[in-house]
Amino acid sequence: MDSAEYARLVVANMPFAAVLQIQFAELAPQLVRATMAWAPERCTTGGMLHGGALMAFADTAGAVCAVMNLPRGAATSTIESKTNFFRAVRDGTVTATSVPLHVGRSTIVVQTDLGDDDGGLVARVTQTQAVLAAKAR
Repeated sequence: MDSAEYARLVVANMPFAAVLQIQFAELAPQLVRATMAWAPERCTTGGMLHGGALMAFADTAGAVCAVMNLPRGAATSTIESKTNFFRAVRDGTVTATSVPLHVGRSTIVVQTDLGDDDGGLVARVTQTQAVLAAKAR
């Protein structure tokens, strides 16, 4: 199974990604791109997408980017995440663009930029993913 097939399998087994209705458009080791539409159930006051929904979206896209860079048989888990919010989203679709900043033996660092329909930067998330070695059978 190639890394893109594995990433699709990972996404299919992420129930929360399904709840957020995250759609993946590109799956490659150097770039993962996904979208999440604005929806009232994902909002806080004033009809703005909730920061937690945006962070969950970025975490999901970043994790999939990390998966695309794992050695065969390894798994990953987020161990650190830092988010800067820049603007509110009151409608439309948010696009996540995730790129690896560091791919090492024990950690993978991914930067995910969230953008709105106007091309504005909504948030930037930098996360560290642990590389979990394949379990011996």
